[in-house]
Amino acid sequence: MDSKIIILLIFISILSYQLHCCTAQPWTKAGYWYAGSESPIPDINSALFTHLICGFANVSSTTYQLSIPPEQEQYFSTFTNIVKSKNPSVITLLSIWNGQATTAKSILGEKVNTSVLSSMLNQSSCRKSFIESSIKTARQYGFQGIDLFWLWPNTASDMTNMGILLDEWRAAVDSELRNSSESKLILTMALYYLPSFEFGSYPIGSIQRNMDWAHVVAYDYHLPLNEKFIHAHAVLYDPSSNVNTDYGIRGWLAKGFPPNKLVFGLPYHGYAWTLVNPKENAIGAPSSGRAETEDGSMSYKYIKSYIRGYNAKTIFNATFVMNYCIIGSTWINFDDVESIRAKISYAKQKNLRGYNVFQVSNDDNWMLFQAAQEEDNGPEKKRRLLLIIMLPTALIIIILAFMMYYIRDRVL
Repeated sequence: MDSKIIILLIFISILSYQLHCCTAQPWTKAGYWYAGSESPIPDINSALFTHLICGFANVSSTTYQLSIPPEQEQYFSTFTNIVKSKNPSVITLLSIWNGQATTAKSILGEKVNTSVLSSMLNQSSCRKSFIESSIKTARQYGFQGIDLFWLWPNTASDMTNMGILLDEWRAAVDSELRNSSESKLILTMALYYLPSFEFGSYPIGSIQRNMDWAHVVAYDYHLPLNEKFIHAHAVLYDPSSNVNTDYGIRGWLAKGFPPNKLVFGLPYHGYAWTLVNPKENAIGAPSSGRAETEDGSMSYKYIKSYIRGYNAKTIFNATFVMNYCIIGSTWINFDDVESIRAKISYAKQKNLRGYNVFQVSNDDNWMLFQAAQEEDNGPEKKRRLLLIIMLPTALIIIILAFMMYYIRDRVL
């Protein structure tokens, strides 16, 4: 074959590969729905999501098998069918919670009741019981995947045994598929915002190997029940502290965790603090504790209604990437559309897999999702469209040039 034709075919292959790469990257749009929340399942606009996670299943302290609270069983049994009625392609997951804390806790290290999962991890028979039960329960209620929400491993052995659990879990899921006509269950898990604790690091190799993706819980850094000075609970940056999402994400990537398996956690809630002095309201100002609710937490929907009721002004702080408002002595921090857009842009810049919302029913008429969608469809979409237009055009021009050169060469 003529060497010019060979070169042309190679060039066409390279262009085709580049075109495929720029259009085939998945973007995960996931969200939690909490059974028993104010918003019923039919109100979820599942067409806006690629994955929906129903929480939470409990773990028995004696058998280490999953159980669904009897009063919530109706929600778990109907969740998949209802959300798929609006979006047949949405993937549903059953989430497993590590246990209820007796008091409000932040993800900065306060202890919660994790003894059940820690005990389960320590023995192969207990892990086997947990794994088999998780697969059986997911199938029983029609879920297509399983999510593990455990942010507080307490010891180095917890980390080591977690890696073993994930290897065994993946092997069991693969084995179950060979004996089932259904699609393979996907596995996901929540991650603390940092890859390391004072006693060790997450089993990153095992997570990467066995999880379809993992989502960083990038919120609840600062809570009014735990601290005496106001601070935003989900800052992207913090000039004076390493307690921020950017520091955590960069830590995960520096440890070698693949960005295409890392999902950015977005909070659809905020916290209300009581200022000691309403005139002192900058980050770090003294606080006497929570305001408005038992622990200060407020859904985005409630926050927007609260703000409208007082005709208050919302302020966006670009340094920390957070929104807040001040009403008398009440200081409320949360993510509004500006923060959401900035975080989606950040996730795109870091080539992350997508985002995961906690929780979907907290949105106010899907305003936050629309902000995320607009940012997703912004510069990145324009770049992809430009590539889609330019690459075929360039290909046609190159083919014509080669044809003209080839014809001229034959004539001469």
